[in-house]
Amino acid sequence: MTSADLVLGVDIGTTATKAVAFSVDGVDHGHGEAPHHLDEPEPGAAVQDPEALDEAVGDAIRDAVAGLDPGRVAAVSFSSAMHGLLALDAAGDPISPLVTWADSRAEGAARELRARDGALALHRRTGTPIHPMSPLVKLAWLRRARPSLHAAAHTWGGMKELVLLRATGARVTDTSCASATGLLDVATGAWDPEALEIAGVTPDALGTPVAPNAVVGRLRGTGWGLPAGVPVVAGGGDGPLANLGVGAVRPGVAACSIGTSGALRVTVERPAVDPRGRVFCYDLADGRWVVGGAITNGGLVLDWAHETLGRDVDDLLTAAAEVPAGADGLLALPHLLPERAPHWDLGGAGALVGLHRRHTAGHVARALLEGVCLQLRLVLDAMREADLAVHEVRATGGFARSPLWRRMLTDALDLPVGFPTVDQGSAFGAALLGMQGVGLLPPGPDALVAAAERIPLGETLRPGDDAPGYAARLPLFERAHDVLAELDQSAAGSAASATASSSTSASSR
Repeated sequence: MTSADLVLGVDIGTTATKAVAFSVDGVDHGHGEAPHHLDEPEPGAAVQDPEALDEAVGDAIRDAVAGLDPGRVAAVSFSSAMHGLLALDAAGDPISPLVTWADSRAEGAARELRARDGALALHRRTGTPIHPMSPLVKLAWLRRARPSLHAAAHTWGGMKELVLLRATGARVTDTSCASATGLLDVATGAWDPEALEIAGVTPDALGTPVAPNAVVGRLRGTGWGLPAGVPVVAGGGDGPLANLGVGAVRPGVAACSIGTSGALRVTVERPAVDPRGRVFCYDLADGRWVVGGAITNGGLVLDWAHETLGRDVDDLLTAAAEVPAGADGLLALPHLLPERAPHWDLGGAGALVGLHRRHTAGHVARALLEGVCLQLRLVLDAMREADLAVHEVRATGGFARSPLWRRMLTDALDLPVGFPTVDQGSAFGAALLGMQGVGLLPPGPDALVAAAERIPLGETLRPGDDAPGYAARLPLFERAHDVLAELDQSAAGSAASATASSSTSASSR
């Protein structure tokens, strides 16, 4: 009989679920992928059908193991997009869509919570900024805006909690995903009383926190193409696990990912948030946390450019490569959705500054990509202000398929950037936790660090001639953000006044 030497790392992302059968050395022995659909039924909404996501998880796993001897699979371990919120009934079935990180309908609740005394202290205790993405803020909003749903929910969780419940019967949440809810005290690993009061929930309404490398149960059926009884490991959040999966696990080595959104994170040995509240702090595993910032607008800016300009993404990248750094004076604030780190905007808008007739689709595409990279540079600077030294970056994500974007990121960050040969960092991070959970790796953080650092780099780029120009452009980029935020707020106020005036006139008639 074949010995069990593989662990399935399953990454439940925003746009797809990806499942990869990894051995301890990071070799991919089989993989599968199933796409997800994001619904926007009303302004600000960004939700997904949990039943469709559950089917996608099964499809990806079945494809990953289709060519394998099932006896080789020692465990299944999960990564999940963070900040999702899902209401379940007493039977454990969904009674709401999955409200994703991108949903901004809780903006008003976020503004109110930010204005409270102790708001920064709450952020620093829970590690999660007070922002519409946060499940804490979503729950506060639902409590008032959807009181019947809030009252009807027996339990709350994210998509991974539903998958674990259906796979094993265990109603748990790992401390990594829980640390991104705004409801968990990251230092103690317990639910925060003040946060629970704001959300209007009790600890019983949330899953029992467990370690990310804990075996939470065994498969109860064979619907995933695996035999019943295979151990299931909790896993963690996709951001922290990306650090683990690309080997960014020592001080000074940051992980950068750019997919639909983007993030920059560094691993630390004790939880902390900077005094200004510009970064997050989420649990990784075994006495390790990640500190950094996420940006909302990553690869989605290219999707927007494709839809708006009517050009294929590959064509836009080719055209952008023909434009010099700085896009001939065109500056883009690529805030198509309200931006997150380091400003954690609750509204905001994007802009093209310095647009002239001479500018082409290539200029627009280049300026948008540069804007994404400059936003990540602002995150890097905020991390440094929090006394986090960063001297090297390891990067993954869909952006890495573009040589132009690789070079641009390296120059904008003005740091060496390595690109690991494992391109599914979050899935591999989940697999490493699974290996530790079932004994394929020894216990303790040192074993995780050693395993993660065995992943080789396929390429390392160093800053080039364009780096000084991007550094010089950064103050203008940040100033443009501040001015635009003020103008956007004024415009919103004017629109509200106009609406009120119109309503008054109508009522007087």
